[in-house]
Amino acid sequence: MSANIVYFDVLDYLVFGAMLLLSALIGIYFAFFARKKQNTTAEYLMGGKTMGMFPISMSLIASYISGISLLGLPAEMYTYGTQLWTIVLSEWAVSLTIAIVYLPVFYNLQITSTYEYLHLRFSQNVRLLGSIIFIIKMMLYIPIVIYVPALAFSQVTGINLHLITPIVCVVCIFYTTLGGLKAVVWTDTLQTVLMYFGVIFVLVYGTIRLGGIDDVIRINKEGDRLEFFNMDPDPTIRHTFWTTVFGNYFSWLASCSVNQAMVQRCLALSSLKRARITIFIMAAGIFIIVSLCCYTGLVIYATFATCDPLTAGAIRKSDQLLPYFVMTITGSIPALPGIFMSGVFSAALSSMSTGLNSMCGVIFEDLIRPAYNKPISERTASFIMKVIVVIIGFACVGLVFLVEHMGALIQAGKSLAGITAGSLLGLFSMGLFLPWINSTGALAGGLTSTLLVGWISLGTQAAMIRGDIIFVPKPVTVSGCSENYTLPTTPAPSMSTVEFDRSGTFFLYRISYLYYTLIGMIVCMVTGAIVSYFTQPNDPSMVHRDLLTPWIHRFLPSQHPHCRRPRNTQHDIELQACERDHLYAQASYIDTSSDDVEHMAGGNNTFNIS
Repeated sequence: MSANIVYFDVLDYLVFGAMLLLSALIGIYFAFFARKKQNTTAEYLMGGKTMGMFPISMSLIASYISGISLLGLPAEMYTYGTQLWTIVLSEWAVSLTIAIVYLPVFYNLQITSTYEYLHLRFSQNVRLLGSIIFIIKMMLYIPIVIYVPALAFSQVTGINLHLITPIVCVVCIFYTTLGGLKAVVWTDTLQTVLMYFGVIFVLVYGTIRLGGIDDVIRINKEGDRLEFFNMDPDPTIRHTFWTTVFGNYFSWLASCSVNQAMVQRCLALSSLKRARITIFIMAAGIFIIVSLCCYTGLVIYATFATCDPLTAGAIRKSDQLLPYFVMTITGSIPALPGIFMSGVFSAALSSMSTGLNSMCGVIFEDLIRPAYNKPISERTASFIMKVIVVIIGFACVGLVFLVEHMGALIQAGKSLAGITAGSLLGLFSMGLFLPWINSTGALAGGLTSTLLVGWISLGTQAAMIRGDIIFVPKPVTVSGCSENYTLPTTPAPSMSTVEFDRSGTFFLYRISYLYYTLIGMIVCMVTGAIVSYFTQPNDPSMVHRDLLTPWIHRFLPSQHPHCRRPRNTQHDIELQACERDHLYAQASYIDTSSDDVEHMAGGNNTFNIS
């Protein structure tokens, strides 16, 4: 253990406290002093659809670059090398796909909850399935987001992370509850600026201290860290060019294209063109911050190339490398550690607040509102949504204590996200691309996919905990450690350089976690197609074109004249896409444009005339 442990000083605490205070004040402003109060559903969830491109772009960047990325990516580069860095190549393709394939449909329909689409395209039951899968996804993800800053803060202050966790959550719950989407977006903007500043300052200072970029690259090359084109097609290898580019494409597509947080923010803009521009600004911002985080990992390795802190016992987990690095090389610079920790906390707070706000919208619009037999007043709706934020926020605090027992943050986060990401991407993609898929097929596909990938993901985590699967890190050394270190008698197990034979482990448990979303999507769509085939598939001419991506319109038969545009209001989805029983449509003409037509609950593909 290092003899000279550097912790926060008073100035660092003041800088960090100022960031938390500003975040809270933004929530207070939009709750009590803004011209438009956050007391309606449209204002609380959609920002009145008057948000600007800059804050929305900053909010999206902050939402998708959490503390997991800020701490996990440098640790990944240090421990396993740079192959994961190539994920930035797939992010541009994902943004283009969203802009031209997915977003036009959602924007045209002007829906509050993404899962309203599943009701319009399939049935209320499919919408409910999608909503529940999303809630499960966020409840698995947010505890990791909370744990990350607590871990880092504990490293730089010496305060127990279990004491820090409630503080993080209370601040975040406070401004998210009071200020709604506008408070979330503007705090995200503040936090994005802090996040960039903290990362850039630390890596620039670290590079200069080492003698320049050339020296950083040289040391990493000597340490076998530089690896970008491992072209081995074996799907059981954790990171190759194919897993990080091809596999990650589907992971990011699921995270962005059909994610409630993404759609909710894009629809808060005044036009589709502005929404598309915002997506590409987000892609550029993510590309930059991910690359900065990865390069920071190289700087950390170059700094500790001859004295690995984990083997030396200075830290307990590789995810503590970045805060340890900051306190080691910049601890003597006034306020810099405080600025850095503000950036890490900012990334975590923004991801958590986005998750709480989007979950609030889904729970209220998809679960609570449909359960009421009469309209809910705006005042009551506002109160219910704020209660939802508080409840799910504190539920996530309870789950954070499970995160400590997981492996590396990047893999744990993506593995758990993969359980639900594939099924959600499959459900929406079936709806957009395959008009003959019916609601029964969609339900079967979504359930099968979630259960299968959940089994694979959780089984893999269990195998890692048992020691059946060990990912061999790059070599490290402690030959250059000074006398200030007392080396442990037993080397850290995670730094073992002995190749581990995983051939006896079940094949699906050995598949790279970056393929989970692709597997889930394929299983969902194939199952949905097979079940639909045996349960009377839809007539493509009876599915309204507004529910299908424009890219497939040219390949479809002419739309049936009885098929009317689906309608949805702010408070109720009144009609499903079209009457999909073609024989029924021929037997009896139904004017689906009439206000007297309401779709029957349960999604049995018929209409009632009251």
